[in-house]
Amino acid sequence: MNKQVILKVEDISKQYRLGLISSKTLSDDLKLLWYNIRGKENPFLKVGEKNERDKLGDSNFVWALKNINFDVYEGEVLGIIGKNGAGKSTLLKLLSRVTSPTTGEIKTKGRIASLLEVGTGFHPELTGLENVFLNGAILGMTKKEISSKLDEIVAFSGCERYIDTPVKRYSSGMRVRLAFAVAAFLEPDILVIDEVLAVGDAEFQKKAIGKMQDISKGQGRTVLFVSHNMAAVKSLCTRAIVLENGQIAFSGATDESVSFYLKGGSQLQNSKVFDDSLFNNEVSNLNEISVKNSNKTISEAIVGDQVIELITVIDIKSSTPDRYHITYHLNNELGDPMFSFSSFKGGVKLKQGRNQLNCKFPKEFFQSGEFYLSFFLIEDKRKAVLHEKDILSFTVVEGQRDIGSYMGREPGYITPTFVWNHDN
Repeated sequence: MNKQVILKVEDISKQYRLGLISSKTLSDDLKLLWYNIRGKENPFLKVGEKNERDKLGDSNFVWALKNINFDVYEGEVLGIIGKNGAGKSTLLKLLSRVTSPTTGEIKTKGRIASLLEVGTGFHPELTGLENVFLNGAILGMTKKEISSKLDEIVAFSGCERYIDTPVKRYSSGMRVRLAFAVAAFLEPDILVIDEVLAVGDAEFQKKAIGKMQDISKGQGRTVLFVSHNMAAVKSLCTRAIVLENGQIAFSGATDESVSFYLKGGSQLQNSKVFDDSLFNNEVSNLNEISVKNSNKTISEAIVGDQVIELITVIDIKSSTPDRYHITYHLNNELGDPMFSFSSFKGGVKLKQGRNQLNCKFPKEFFQSGEFYLSFFLIEDKRKAVLHEKDILSFTVVEGQRDIGSYMGREPGYITPTFVWNHDN
């Protein structure tokens, strides 16, 4: 049986004006009035640049979202992923009707409950119990309906002892626990969640993800989920869309969407060459990052049973280059952190001018799989003056195994070789 479309987004765009508290100046208001009198289109919709947070622009208008179209079906869990500033939170605010779109239309069926930031919809002076009833009323629930779910809400939140305490005295984690419990147990048709679960502890995150799975699979309700935790997105979502600069860059199966996002939207792996403007500041200019086998070219597949080499080419402009060092964070294909490593711990000092740093991983260190590097240029061992998450992805393929060896994939992502000996 075909599932019903419960949320339809048609050509949604959202424009903001930068640098001002108000949306327009008096001259802009008069101009807009004159265009309206003449029956012409809003002139400010013809200007504006796409939302690229790391680049200066010439226009005071920016499109936080531009021409967004998608459908969400009943019982579906849709992941919305992308870098900071891609437009994820703006999209959810539009869907939750916190703000209205500049152009386009959003069609929904049923109640929407949103959890967009810590303590959304809570009044700090009211107790946790009073806020439960307040939120339920906002969702259109009767007092009787809320009372029937009250014990479940309080038990799930784990805030029984503080339920009669004003929420202004709650920790951020407690507010999230209670807010999520209210949103989940008051049976909305669409539950919208924006990253806030990251505030909770590991035990609560596990409970919350389990509850969202129950909502979607057991109760047939719809969930829109924004997170930078790719493991949670993969385990929870049935489909995902990737936002880049306010536009949909990719839409499809969850695994494919996560892979597209972590690759930075590029099919080119193993090497990236950066133009002068991208990572160029007063301290440094990052030129290139590459990963390859030591005895092979960059274009060849990386095999795990040979030495793997990470090459970083960076210009240091500072006259005190010894204040800086490079650190990398390595994540697996689910976005889980594996480990970090740095030029400082490796005993290599940066010099003024061009630096080509080589870091070698021993053979048979990596399992086959996809890996992602995040780059940091650290000043005085404590401050990141340059940081880019998932700056490069690389894939390690399985090398030739010895005949008679274990033929399946070993558990985990790395295969370190430890020192064994007899203690006698």
